[in-house]
Amino acid sequence: MKQLAYYILTLLLLSACRQDVMIVPMEKSDPGGKTQQGDIIGMYLLNEGNMGSNKSSLDYLDLSDSTAHYYRNIYSQRNPSTVMSLGDVGNDCQIYGSRLWLVINCSNKVEVARADSAIRIGKVNIPNCRYVTFNDRYAYVSSYVGTVYASSNSPLGSVYKVDTLTLQKVDSCSVGYQPEEMAIIGNQLYVANSGGYQGMTGQGYESTVSVIDMATMQETSKVEVAPNLHHLKADKYNQLWVTARGDYMSEASSIWWLAPDENGQMKVGGHIDQAVSDLCIVGDSLYFYGSQWSEVSMSNTITYGIINIKTHQVVSTSLSSAPEISKIRMPYGIIVNPVHRDFYLMDAKNYVSSGELLHFLPDGTFDWKVSTGDIPAHAAFLFKTTKK
Repeated sequence: MKQLAYYILTLLLLSACRQDVMIVPMEKSDPGGKTQQGDIIGMYLLNEGNMGSNKSSLDYLDLSDSTAHYYRNIYSQRNPSTVMSLGDVGNDCQIYGSRLWLVINCSNKVEVARADSAIRIGKVNIPNCRYVTFNDRYAYVSSYVGTVYASSNSPLGSVYKVDTLTLQKVDSCSVGYQPEEMAIIGNQLYVANSGGYQGMTGQGYESTVSVIDMATMQETSKVEVAPNLHHLKADKYNQLWVTARGDYMSEASSIWWLAPDENGQMKVGGHIDQAVSDLCIVGDSLYFYGSQWSEVSMSNTITYGIINIKTHQVVSTSLSSAPEISKIRMPYGIIVNPVHRDFYLMDAKNYVSSGELLHFLPDGTFDWKVSTGDIPAHAAFLFKTTKK
């Protein structure tokens, strides 16, 4: 990112010559925080943008200097000829090797760019895509398959296997209704099925984790967990942590862990009655925030904390005592530096205008905040060296 100024000047000139393309200019902010130099040199932040607005955007936090610099809306600036820029609803942001993968849900595509510059390489067309994960030379993308907010006869979801070099879909596997996040342990791919559309149409939410053999791309079994599953992450103990959003009425949100039995089959180990809307695991610590909506009280309850993944206990019901955390209107994303353990929280605010990214030191001390695009939600660290 040292060549950033050169890119900005070049692309400003390009955009000035293209009167037929509307390019939203990039904005730079200097939040003023000091950085810790190391292998992490930056962080991409994908803003979802309100559904139907085509306002998904990509921001970049430059950590390569002694102070932090924030660049808002870099994707359209870096790629002025891309029609409609990123598109409608950014749903996942991951870096794999030298490439940046951006899942754009309602635009039915996965954008792929160079991780060192965010310059577009190509795209993969996948209907109603949700999340992406990787193994060897392949990407696996979960998909609702059907159209957004499908009727009561929505199809089963799928996981698509994509060659990361050619960006071609090479296989797929049907799973449960409205699959969400995935995780890989060994040669098994685990998929959290939500049944979100089914629940909305009165048919009941899905409550299973699908198990896929990656060698054959066949679903081999399902593990019954809890209604309306969402996030799914593996830890260093080969456990799976899966969040359940419940039914927003009588069934509250919770988080479950799955562990392998004596035969290596994944089984439910237990659960914690704690709403977890998003999480990030570093070492033995699972950092989380919870946003529990109730259709009964028509209110939202927000919580923060840390779970010890080895003991399965909530060891903290707070991430910070700073007053800035209590001012967050709608927490919508969390990411923790895997080296230094400083962390970032994303505030979607009112969902229709700029959000905020807040940075906290490892002990919870508030450091700085900066305005983002609309609905900041997904982030990925950029490391100094990347592998092809």
